[in-house]
Amino acid sequence: MAMTEPRTEDAAADKSGLVFPCGQAPVAGSVKEVAPGVCWIRMPIPFALDHINLWAIRDGAGWALVDTGIWATDTADAWRQLFATVLPQGVTRIFVTHMHPDHVGMAGWLTRKFDCRLWISRLEYLTCRALGADTGREAPEDAIRFYRRAGWSEEAIETYRTRFGGFGKMIYALPDSYRRLRDGEDIEIGGQAWRVVVGTGHSPEHACLYCPAHKLLISGDQVLPGISSNVSVFPAEPDANPLADWLASLDKLQQQVPDDVLVLPAHNQPFRGLHARIRALREGVHRGLERLRAHLEQPRRAVDVFGALFARPITEAQHQLLSLATGESMAHLNYLVACGEVTVTLGEDGCAWYHRVPG
Repeated sequence: MAMTEPRTEDAAADKSGLVFPCGQAPVAGSVKEVAPGVCWIRMPIPFALDHINLWAIRDGAGWALVDTGIWATDTADAWRQLFATVLPQGVTRIFVTHMHPDHVGMAGWLTRKFDCRLWISRLEYLTCRALGADTGREAPEDAIRFYRRAGWSEEAIETYRTRFGGFGKMIYALPDSYRRLRDGEDIEIGGQAWRVVVGTGHSPEHACLYCPAHKLLISGDQVLPGISSNVSVFPAEPDANPLADWLASLDKLQQQVPDDVLVLPAHNQPFRGLHARIRALREGVHRGLERLRAHLEQPRRAVDVFGALFARPITEAQHQLLSLATGESMAHLNYLVACGEVTVTLGEDGCAWYHRVPG
């Protein structure tokens, strides 16, 4: 998820070429207009990355909301305060960039409260429904095998078993129907056209919204200033190559969205310098891969390569961070395997061991 994503050494520090014109974030219970009829809202989330940016776009007699915050009493109270004060006109539509709980968590509550539609891409909706259905299940053996192959200890695996199914607890029940967002379509919001630009890698079918008239890009988690999007392999698709997908999506954004937009990200501050940020993210990935190649001169497990990819130490006591770091390490390893640069063998210990191909 994007909520506490590991931050690579390169992406965390590199803000060269970026300008932050909007000043401080709005305080709780208020909004800040960043363009005509487009307002910035900030909500708390209970993670190391402690906030999410949400967006309200004037839409006829009310407001279209983009992303919703995590399902929690504090979030509901914050929304009620906004509707009682600065957004009394109510909500016309709910747009969700992707299915991570800090983005979609309150969508079901809001659509029911205002009897309005959820607008989301198909894969994000269906994936969210599937993950929500895991609540109450035992952890599947395929997932246990995945983390054992990555090098997790039995204690870490037991913690995973006890925490499994927590995704659904962070999301209010989704509505039973939705309006599908399609890549490349133009949607009218508040008298202006907003183009859907779909990216992959961070999530299955992440929808950014680009408004040429206002020169705005609501980027969700696809492009963030100062931190990199978490790009992970998950137990359901252990051989996936999401890092290749994410790099291709960065190229697509650079080709389809001009550099002069104001980027409205899900975390940190709005910024200008989209293309510079994309270049920095791309370069950061390739520097990480180069360090990983050197690290794999000797056989390593996924848990052994954290030091090559992350500036902060990762311990088993930080279970959520361990899970995210493992998924992101697997994404880098699978990328090198797909490129033919690394081989993987299953050891007698049940762990997958990765080794750089000589030459």
